[in-house]
Amino acid sequence: MPDASPASPVSTPTPGPVFSDDFVTRSHRTISGLRYTSSTGRMVLRAEETTEGKTDGFKAKAEVFLIAYTADTEEAPTTGQGAKSRARKPASPPVANRRPVVFAFNGGPGSASLWLHMGLLGPRIVDSGDVGAMTAAPYGVVDNPESLLEHSDVVMIDPVNTGFSRVIEGGSADEFHSFTADRDLIAEVIRLWVTRNQRWLSPKYLIGESYGTMRAVAVARRLQEAYGMAVNGLGLISAVLNMSTLDFAPGNDTPYPLHLPTYAAIAHYHGRHGNRPLHEIVRDAEDYAAGDYVVALHLGNRISKRRYDSVVKHLAELTTLSEAFIRRTNLRWDYMEFATELLRDSGLMVGRIDGRFTAAPPRLQQSHTWDDPSMRAITGPYAAAINHYVRAELGYESDLPYEVLTARVHPWSFDTFEGKPIDVTEDLQRLLIDIPELRVHVDYGYHDGATPHFAAEYVWAHLQLPPSAHARFTHHHHAAGHMMYLNEQIRKTQLAALADFVTAGAPASL
Repeated sequence: MPDASPASPVSTPTPGPVFSDDFVTRSHRTISGLRYTSSTGRMVLRAEETTEGKTDGFKAKAEVFLIAYTADTEEAPTTGQGAKSRARKPASPPVANRRPVVFAFNGGPGSASLWLHMGLLGPRIVDSGDVGAMTAAPYGVVDNPESLLEHSDVVMIDPVNTGFSRVIEGGSADEFHSFTADRDLIAEVIRLWVTRNQRWLSPKYLIGESYGTMRAVAVARRLQEAYGMAVNGLGLISAVLNMSTLDFAPGNDTPYPLHLPTYAAIAHYHGRHGNRPLHEIVRDAEDYAAGDYVVALHLGNRISKRRYDSVVKHLAELTTLSEAFIRRTNLRWDYMEFATELLRDSGLMVGRIDGRFTAAPPRLQQSHTWDDPSMRAITGPYAAAINHYVRAELGYESDLPYEVLTARVHPWSFDTFEGKPIDVTEDLQRLLIDIPELRVHVDYGYHDGATPHFAAEYVWAHLQLPPSAHARFTHHHHAAGHMMYLNEQIRKTQLAALADFVTAGAPASL
């Protein structure tokens, strides 16, 4: 819980554009006794503009909302002044500057960072419950004993038009709604924070979720290429680095087998596989997806009737979908078709973000919908938590709506990838080669229909790297969905692994 008195006055909403950062700081203590400071506010991002080769100075472009948690540690004593001290061996950097720092964000595009913040990383998290035992409104905020703050400083970042982040008055939000502009903006936020807080000598980690994993890789490469800033690790939660593994587009058969193990896992959760263990079901689906199913899809209409019938039978056994449905789709269906079909006989559909959740669909007869029972169940607790927490506990006041998951960022431009797949694996390969100490932590949810685990594993299998680089990956599979930390025990396990991840490269003095 926060201490009773803030370290600085509470900010008030500022009319019109803001040209200086408006941060509120407060002192807190975790239940373990760690004293820390929260800094909450909007960082003004500026860009140098020129006209006919002449500089017009730095113009404010956007205000990016972030929340930074930094442990209160005493700095090591410095050397004395004068020629004698200058001749000595330079003193070690202050201990505080050597503490790991994690920069985290979610994805979308269009998602604020509240999911990772209030669900996993922060010192205070939402009391949401989990599937089958969700907490009733008005919900609550509780201490997070396993918070990553116990091991590293944490900075949560909301991209433009998410959370409280906005362009300045008169500016164009579209300027930031693209892969490249978003990457560059987040990299600049990190550079500024690191510079202003004298953290260039701290171990630095980026943690992203969903599209945020693609963002994390791209930002890490940008930091390295533009500023010479090397990151120590990437935390990829519910990863997607190559969009073609998820794009059910005509002529692209890649996603169908990569989703099969997820279909089998979700069917298992809903009791469709009897008493067989989950890991056994998933393994069988992975083996079939990488073998006969891929061959059948590649054969197209050249496949024999006997082979086609055999594939239909095996797919029905693994997914528990009817053979009639599988034939009707010609062995190819997207995730939302699966979501509406699996429990149709029970009058239910399953979630996309988390296939463990169910609800009655808007229309029982429909074969496709983007309505997601899991997001409808999860959004309320998280929205209530962040809106209460930011104002009541961190002391930051704003009359802006906190944009949780917004369509205001669309259309989102991927023009950088025109004529080729949206894919950042080449950036990851380059990072792993150029930074020999870079490590990668990956979290997967077996019931995640948005970023299936087998699709991410397909990407790792196609990285052009020596075996020693693959050894720098750690993989963590969970019997949960996209936001696996909804489950309390999984959250504890996940945070323990992340704590090991961010402290493995920390200086011995810590």
